[in-house]
Amino acid sequence: MSGNEMKYIQEAFNSNWIAPLGSNVDAFEKEMADYVGANGAVAVNSGTAAIHLALILLNVKKGDTVFCSSLTFVASANPILYEGAEPVFIDSEPETWNMSPNALERAFQEACENNQLPKAVIIVNLFGQSAKMDELALICKRYGVPIIEDSAESLGSAYKGKASGTFGEFGIFSFNGNKIITTSGGGMLVSDNVEALEKARFLITQAKDKAPYYQHSERGYNYRLSNISAGIGRAQLEVLNSRIAARRNVYQLYEQELGNVPGITFMPELENTFSNRWLTALMIDERVRGVTVRELITALEEENIEARHVWKPMHMQPLFEGCKYYKHNENDNISEQLFRSGICLPSSSSLTVEEQMRVVECIGNKRKIFMR
Repeated sequence: MSGNEMKYIQEAFNSNWIAPLGSNVDAFEKEMADYVGANGAVAVNSGTAAIHLALILLNVKKGDTVFCSSLTFVASANPILYEGAEPVFIDSEPETWNMSPNALERAFQEACENNQLPKAVIIVNLFGQSAKMDELALICKRYGVPIIEDSAESLGSAYKGKASGTFGEFGIFSFNGNKIITTSGGGMLVSDNVEALEKARFLITQAKDKAPYYQHSERGYNYRLSNISAGIGRAQLEVLNSRIAARRNVYQLYEQELGNVPGITFMPELENTFSNRWLTALMIDERVRGVTVRELITALEEENIEARHVWKPMHMQPLFEGCKYYKHNENDNISEQLFRSGICLPSSSSLTVEEQMRVVECIGNKRKIFMR
């Protein structure tokens, strides 16, 4: 917490607005829209809800297909199933670890030949790094298919000076407890389409018709963010830039200490992009280091240090067995390579240099984990 959250929480209590509406909600939406440079924003109770709303607003229905990054958390893809649509998963490319323009182009070509273009493309900005939005947006524009930019992990990141989450028809952010700023649980839908955002506000409050009694003509949802949570978000947004600076410092120290170790390769930052470095992720070459990612994670656990695998790709998940998947190219399956060799290190904004150096010592040659 930043230390300023209680001011906004107390305002909610003093005004007796603790429900999912109030001055904090209104202000948080405006402040978020202003921060990323969007025309508007709608605060919701999770990033998953924001993706679901985007799909609804794009009229995704049963029998439709939606292209989606494969290397991501399941929340990117689950909402596709909510609407009865079918996900088609797209591989990553090595320069950003995000959606491959090559794979996306092939997926579109085949979909066009089969007269079954997707209703939307969900592009994920993994671990804070923006995807190759110019190339991906050009492909989507050529086929007339809108983009949902999943920026759950990339608030404060930028691509060629433009804020993450503002390249598609809709952008989504998450304020889950593990994100760079948090409302404990929450999310935000942003767009330049103000009319669509007003429709979203209608849907997330159970789609109540304008009538002197409770009347409902459409399916609605209980997705609104509470006034208390929005107050937490306002205080967190005030310190976002300092949190980003802290995460980038964490990455820089890791890279400084481990970047020259043979067999270790850090997640790149594409030229002309700015990553919030939400998580510091790297690849371990088992052939060089003589240790698997699982073995390294176990060794760190023995030192009471938590590290995690890179996301397991969606096309490898039992939930999505049988779904189509397009590789980066014929010989390279990038997302599977990243899953097998990728590891996420402790990256908290509050991580001290001493704590971080203990992680470095456990990974580097000093503790000889790689020599086991």
